[in-house]
Formats: sequence, C-alpha cells, structure tokens
Amino acid sequence: MSNPLNSKWLSGSLIVYPPNQPGTAYHVNSNTGADTNTGLDWDNALATIDAAVNKCTANNGDVIWVHPAHAENLAADSAIDIDVAGVTVHGIRRGRLMPTLTVTATAGDCKLAAAGVTIKNLRFVGGVDASTGCIEVSAADCSIIDCEYRDATGQATDVIITTASADRLLIDGYRHIGAAAAGANSAIALVGADDTVIRNFQIYGNFAVSAIDFRTTASKRVKIHGGEIWTENAADVCIKDTITASTGSIGPDLFLILQDDAANVTEAVTGTTFQLCDPIYVCNATGEKGMLINWSASTDE
Repeated sequence: MSNPLNSKWLSGSLIVYPPNQPGTAYHVNSNTGADTNTGLDWDNALATIDAAVNKCTANNGDVIWVHPAHAENLAADSAIDIDVAGVTVHGIRRGRLMPTLTVTATAGDCKLAAAGVTIKNLRFVGGVDASTGCIEVSAADCSIIDCEYRDATGQATDVIITTASADRLLIDGYRHIGAAAAGANSAIALVGADDTVIRNFQIYGNFAVSAIDFRTTASKRVKIHGGEIWTENAADVCIKDTITASTGSIGPDLFLILQDDAANVTEAVTGTTFQLCDPIYVCNATGEKGMLINWSASTDE
C-alpha cells in the first residue's frame, strides 16, 4: 500500500503519492539513488528504472516514480525491460524538466513487454544515428501517455514500434520532434496492433515512408484523431497502410502539413480500407491555409 514517506518537496513543489493508490510505490533518481537501495522512499531511491521494475509484483498496481532530473542511457536492446504486468512508470515533470532516456546504441530501447504496462512523462532522446525503435510495445493493453521524443544525433529510423501482440495500445499526448534531414522512416510503426488509439499528438520529421506507418501485419479498428503531422519528406505521406488491409477511422480533428506544393492532398492519407472522418485539413504550401482532404464522400445509396 502507499507509503507516507513517498511525499517530498522538490524545488518548491510538493510531490504527493496518491494515498489511495494500490500497490507499492518505488522511486528512481539517477543523481542520488543506488540500485542497492530499497527504492521505497525518495531518500532511498534506486538509480535505474529496470532495478525498480525488478522489485515490482505483477498486477499489484505498483508505480515507479521517476525524478524529473533522472537520466539514463538506452545502450543495448532491452536496456529497460518493463516485463511485469500492470506496472506504471510515471515520470515527474517540472516545467520542461522531465526524466530523460538517451538512445546511445542503434538497438537501444525501452520495452513495454507485459500486459497493461504504462509509461508517462518520459522524454526519449536520439543520441545515435539510425536507432531502430527506442520504444517497443510487445504486449496488450499498454499505454504511452504524455511522452516525447527528440532527434539529437542523426535521425531515428523508427521510434515507437509494435509487435502483433500489442493490441489495444493507447498513445495519448505524444510529441515527436524529429530532424528536418532525411533518414527516418516513421515516428510510429504499427504491426498487427488491433484496436490501437492514437490521439492528442504532434509529430514533426522527414519520413520516407510515413509518420504513422501500418506495416508487415494488418492492424484492425485503429483510431487516429486529434493531432498534427508535419512531414518534410517529398513523399508527402502522413499516414500510410503499406499492408493495404488495415482498418480504422482516421480523424476527426487532424491537421497534416506536406512538403510539396502539388496535387498531393488526397495522398496525405493512404489506405483503401480506412474510413476518414472530417475535419481532416491538409496544407501543402507556405502562406496558405489547409483544405479538407479530398477523399470521395460517402453517398446514401
């Protein structure tokens, strides 16, 4: 159950662990912690997220609280492996200061590898060129809430990737700040992730395939709404089904910004088995306002 020692003043702000939170609270701070500590209060914080995960009990409602100045490197595959069901890794955000995980190897990643895992308020930074999915989701009912990614060195090939076991994934409040230079394929790559919801997002980058890419295995009944995609790539595709069998609703409340001033508005979203829900605005020239995407309207037959 909750521990009264979990509350702490941090730079003038009182961080309070919810008194009615089930499970155990663990604390992580790379600046003051050690993986030999208990992690049960701020003064005995652990140094790494993985060490905290290893203390958690499946489906117990355990929460790992991560200090806003915490920093870790994703230096190998499964550098952070959240493989205990139902665990929440909750970064504490203070203004723009967030726990930061920097990719330092192309295969370096944080895995959501057990059912019902949630990560929240974590910043991922690309510290190496051509990283291949620094957030990998391979279990059902996971959530990525209010997280962000930034390219710093080169461009990530893909950032969020799934396996076909990642059904009912929720991506909410995701912010992606990619590089303007070429090198990326996608920000989010869905592989057979049925019933995924992507909402309240902002994605910028130069995506050779598309910002959100349905690939390898069709994803069914996906919902994408309430977001902005700005692509710097001349392919001008923001959402693409490379399988041609994925289904779901695209929109409403999407704004898509393209790189070329051409007859490309229709192609901003590709996938013949999607349904589009206006408003979806597409803009393809500086100084112009967006127009509604010009897919064929439904008819009452």
